[in-house]
Amino acid sequence: MAQGRIDTRRLGRFALRGVASLSMAYLLLPLFFVTWLAFFAQEIPSFPPEGYSFKWFRAIPGNDRFVSGFLLSLEVAAIATVIGLMLGVPAAVGLVRLRFTGREAASNLLLLPLVVPGIVLGIALYVFHVEAELMTELPILGSFGGLIAGHVLIVIPWTVRLVTASLVGMDRSIEEAAQSLGADRLTTFRRVTMPAILPGMVAAAMFGFISSFGNLEMSLFIVGPGRTTLPIAILQYLEWKIDPTIAAVSVLQILFIAAAMLLTDRFVRISRVV
Repeated sequence: MAQGRIDTRRLGRFALRGVASLSMAYLLLPLFFVTWLAFFAQEIPSFPPEGYSFKWFRAIPGNDRFVSGFLLSLEVAAIATVIGLMLGVPAAVGLVRLRFTGREAASNLLLLPLVVPGIVLGIALYVFHVEAELMTELPILGSFGGLIAGHVLIVIPWTVRLVTASLVGMDRSIEEAAQSLGADRLTTFRRVTMPAILPGMVAAAMFGFISSFGNLEMSLFIVGPGRTTLPIAILQYLEWKIDPTIAAVSVLQILFIAAAMLLTDRFVRISRVV
């Protein structure tokens, strides 16, 4: 009887590992094919490949749209991440430390951009920018500031979610001990609370940056003329031409994001927070 139970457990573990392996393969298979396609020698993809070459990677620096799109995406993501942290961290502290009417509603409202589809969010922001420009007569529609404000909206939910998780898991008695020794609330937050929630802040910055850097749906509605983010540049290139250049750009984008994640995990163990 005991032997039967042991065999059942082994069979369950084997089945679980099999399902996990299949799920991982399903997730990684597109990345494998995109990476493989980036090294095809022929311009029109076909199988089996006629040969392999690095020429598609060498063609990327000569494409001004890809270069300018990468620089704009990098600039927007960096600025939006900083502003999102400045707004999201105090909001997370207030949601965890304070008790007030409408607290749950405020929490759900801050996390709403993660739930709303990107196209719906982009249309809503476009309509809001149009109405705001008509009311204030300020050049908001298609402006750089409007683009930054839109990307801040998708950074704040990551900040609130991850920083809240860090605050909930923090021992409140440490803050109380610091205040009992004469530290005011600002000093306590700067010297005690912030170092304790630093992993959550770094993880929030990383996920917020990645979400902003790779955003396409919302950016399509609020980007102005003469400005092109990298995802939009890739989409526009695909409208007129299909060759392994897009695969090469995608591989570099994957490597850039992977390097950012590895560098972040090197200093802060993301698995402790996420």
